[in-house]
Amino acid sequence: QDFLGYCDYFTVDVAEEIGKQVDEKDVAEYIEYCERFMKPFEIPGITEKITVTREEIEKMARQYLAAVLSLEKLYRRFQSEMNTPFVLELSIDETEKAQKPIDLFFILAAVAWKNVPLDTIAPKFTGRFDKGVDYVGDVQQFALEFEQDILVIQYAKKEFNFSPSLKISVHSGSDKFSIYPVISGLIRKYHIGMHLKTAGTTWLEELIGLAMAGGDGLAIAKEVYSRSFARFDELTGPYATVLDIQRDHLPKPAEVDTRTSQQYSEALRHNQTHEYYNCHFRQLLHVGYKVAAEMGSEFCNALVKYRDGIAANVTDNLFDRHISALFL
Repeated sequence: QDFLGYCDYFTVDVAEEIGKQVDEKDVAEYIEYCERFMKPFEIPGITEKITVTREEIEKMARQYLAAVLSLEKLYRRFQSEMNTPFVLELSIDETEKAQKPIDLFFILAAVAWKNVPLDTIAPKFTGRFDKGVDYVGDVQQFALEFEQDILVIQYAKKEFNFSPSLKISVHSGSDKFSIYPVISGLIRKYHIGMHLKTAGTTWLEELIGLAMAGGDGLAIAKEVYSRSFARFDELTGPYATVLDIQRDHLPKPAEVDTRTSQQYSEALRHNQTHEYYNCHFRQLLHVGYKVAAEMGSEFCNALVKYRDGIAANVTDNLFDRHISALFL
């Protein structure tokens, strides 16, 4: 409620609703809406014809309808309380299993059935998309899934009269450098846009900038780590599906307290050639933003004080390592 007057981009994360029970009336109405897809049909670019039965569509309904109904509920609220246009994103990425292209199609069918004007959708892909570290998985398999999902979305835009700007989104996409060539090549191939969620890495660049500043900046960066280490379960719990932290690979706070600006920065900056780089250290701090927020003016004043160094890090990270790699 407090943010509605200040925001124009809403990500609705409904992963926890997937598989929950829904009213039988909704199931029946959705199946009726999808009856035309019970005959074999083709999605341009995908070789195999798509053939689904009533039973398979019913299974899709019981898997995904609760999630889409949750999206609709929030959309109606935004619609009633917002006085300006807004972007609506559906997030279904924080799940254990990847959705297949056919799942994505019938999720979009459900969104269209409920007449929700979606702008972007973030599916779950094969492989791990852990917070702030590189992709872990089969890059060729990702390429296949990403291309097929693009084709599904392109087809769904026409079939369901979605906005021409409806696009695919990669969540926890920060620093997935090994798949950026694949993404870049495919968005050029199909002349489309896409959304890459990178917000969390900006926070890490702030910490790196503070550490590089030395003095009280480094002291604050060390304090953030110490408190995050002590609150490990609290901070990591909400992100369990997108973290892979081995606690025995985390340095003790007393050890971090002895580190220089360069050693702390190298441990945190995503450069795997650095001597001190530690992906576990980086992931914990990625979800440690709550600690910094609780430090209030102490942290905010340090950001102002060391703004120039922090800004340089943020620019290098977002523009050079992300935007340029994907779009330029």
